[in-house]
Amino acid sequence: MTPLDGDFAELIFSSHLRLVGEPLCPSAGKSEPDAARWLYERAPFGRLAHDTSADPQFIYANSTAQGCFGYSWDEFVGLPSRLSARPDSQADRDAFVRAVTEHHYATGYRGIRIGRSGEPFWIEDVTMWDLLDGEGRIHGQAAVFRSWTPADM
Repeated sequence: MTPLDGDFAELIFSSHLRLVGEPLCPSAGKSEPDAARWLYERAPFGRLAHDTSADPQFIYANSTAQGCFGYSWDEFVGLPSRLSARPDSQADRDAFVRAVTEHHYATGYRGIRIGRSGEPFWIEDVTMWDLLDGEGRIHGQAAVFRSWTPADM
């Protein structure tokens, strides 16, 4: 997959609309390449996705998320998603992921994350949902965080 994969962007948009009940992208109706470019380069939120493996690994991170965490695309993709949270924040993160697994989406999360530099920061106003295709197959989970702030710890 590449950051501008139109099919993956469509899965993100359609599963969000299907499960959360609202569009994620204001450019609904644009071509897949345009929507994928908007999601990766211009979305005003951090956007992440991980796969369905036993120890889920990131398969997507838009440029906003890369900037917050301090990783490039190549460093992010393949990184176990559990490493985005500090060890003392794992229980909170795991509970949110379980809620998504049980209900297909969850909203209103706020949690501490850790960047490549080791500096903690808050992700806030998080929505996470299953990447559920039109045939009912789950390809992973996706999340958006609409704000982020440094954590004073």
